[in-house]
Amino acid sequence: MTDPITVALVDDYDVVLFGLAKMFDGYEDRIRVVEIDSRESLEEPVDVVMYDSFAQPESDQDEIDALVQNPRAGRVVVYTLNFHPALITSAIDRGVDGYLSKAIPAGALIESIEAIHAGDKIINDATRRVKSADALNWPGKTEGITDRESEILALITQGKSNADVAALTYLSPNTVKSYIRNIYRKIDVDSRTKAVLWGVTHGFTPDSRRIENWRQ
Repeated sequence: MTDPITVALVDDYDVVLFGLAKMFDGYEDRIRVVEIDSRESLEEPVDVVMYDSFAQPESDQDEIDALVQNPRAGRVVVYTLNFHPALITSAIDRGVDGYLSKAIPAGALIESIEAIHAGDKIINDATRRVKSADALNWPGKTEGITDRESEILALITQGKSNADVAALTYLSPNTVKSYIRNIYRKIDVDSRTKAVLWGVTHGFTPDSRRIENWRQ
């Protein structure tokens, strides 16, 4: 018997990370989540750090550098549904050890983490954006908001402009506008101000800045 692989989860939204942590239920002999709450200090090294890209800067930003360069992070994995080629290339160039899709089921995710911990570099094959695994969670899921719509609403709630959202998600401005129209219809609002207010009262504001725990 070997000790479980220790995993730290990084994202600013509690509901996102607790949904991810729940995927590991039943695999306690193989995976142990040791950091999810930024209010808890953790000084010991972690085998694998998973950076969930929901409403976060993508893998071409310095958040990834902070994780890769931190001596407490044994391996660094980007966990995402965004497989834009430029993002994959940037992630690899920045030194990540895995680029994993949120579409893969729990068993495949565990196997990928174990392979990465053993020294393999795993880049999932995802030529198009697909739906998140059913076990995952995100703000607005119970209201019928899709994972991508949720991410866009979260960015809007953070105060991002349409141009900012397009740049962060690697979507065209017209595609972003289409998503926003769908969001307005689903939450029954007719303006950006009302959408932001709805987002603030429904869990679309960040809970913390977990990345700060990992900056040198």
